[in-house]
Amino acid sequence: MSKNNISAVDIKTLREQTGAGVMDIKTALAEAGGDNKKALLILKEKGVAKAAKKGERATGQGLIHSYIHGEGRIGVLLEVNVETDFVARNAEFRDLVHDLALHIAASSPENVDELLGQPFVRDGATTVRDVVNQKIAKLGENIKVKRFTRYVLGE
Repeated sequence: MSKNNISAVDIKTLREQTGAGVMDIKTALAEAGGDNKKALLILKEKGVAKAAKKGERATGQGLIHSYIHGEGRIGVLLEVNVETDFVARNAEFRDLVHDLALHIAASSPENVDELLGQPFVRDGATTVRDVVNQKIAKLGENIKVKRFTRYVLGE
């Protein structure tokens, strides 16, 4: 299938699902012969590859975020690092950090490695690591979950 035969609806759907660039989506759809499911897998693989390439970059900026859940019964304090303060102020990065804190409150992982391996609470079909890798690919910077603490009232 050529890039000219790809519908705008297919591009929009995949863009909403992955956040990938339009040209990357067109290429993936052409490579997948117009099959959205195959194109989605191709885009995920490319996102993981991009994240791996950026994985060694220094992350000296970031955000410390607090989240209180259950009328003050559970609290999370989370540090997530990125390469630049520009991305640290980005709304998508801030949303990611908030979603990670929400996930920690709901799933009570013991450490960062366990957190990254868990199915993401907002989409059980993907892991937290995959969600972070998708943001790395979209924002173009390395992202590292540095540390977190989860508090439960009475523990």
